[in-house]
Amino acid sequence: MSDYTAIQLTDAPDVLGDYPGEMRFLTGSLEAEQAALTYRRMPPGTGGRGSYGHRHRTQEELYLVVEGTLTFKVGDDVFEAPAGTAVRAAPSALRSVHNDGDADVVLVIASIKAEDYEGEVETQDGFWPS
Repeated sequence: MSDYTAIQLTDAPDVLGDYPGEMRFLTGSLEAEQAALTYRRMPPGTGGRGSYGHRHRTQEELYLVVEGTLTFKVGDDVFEAPAGTAVRAAPSALRSVHNDGDADVVLVIASIKAEDYEGEVETQDGFWPS
C-alpha cells in the first residue's frame, strides 16, 4: 500500500440503487485503515422522514453540510442545519436526516471504520413519522 490514495467520487460505487441522489462509501476505494468517509447528495424530498432512524454500536458520526440545508432528527430534537454546519452524533443517538428544501443537499459523513458494518448499525422503524 502506498503512503496515500487519491480518488474521484465516481471511483466509489453509488450504493443507493434506484433511490434518488448519491451515496458513496469512500472508505474502501481509498483503502482507508482507520477512518470512514461517506459522500451523500440528497435531492429535495429525500431522506429518513416517514421512515426509520439508526444508531451505531460504537461509531460516533460527524456530519458536514456542504451545500443546501438539511433537517436532522436526533432523539426527539428536530433542527435545520444550513451549509457550513457540522453535527456530531454519539453512537447511541438515534438519528436520521431529510432534505425538506427545494435544492440538493451535499453532505459528508466521517467516523471510525467499522470492521462489521452490519453488526454496527441498529435501525428503528417509525422513528420519524411523515
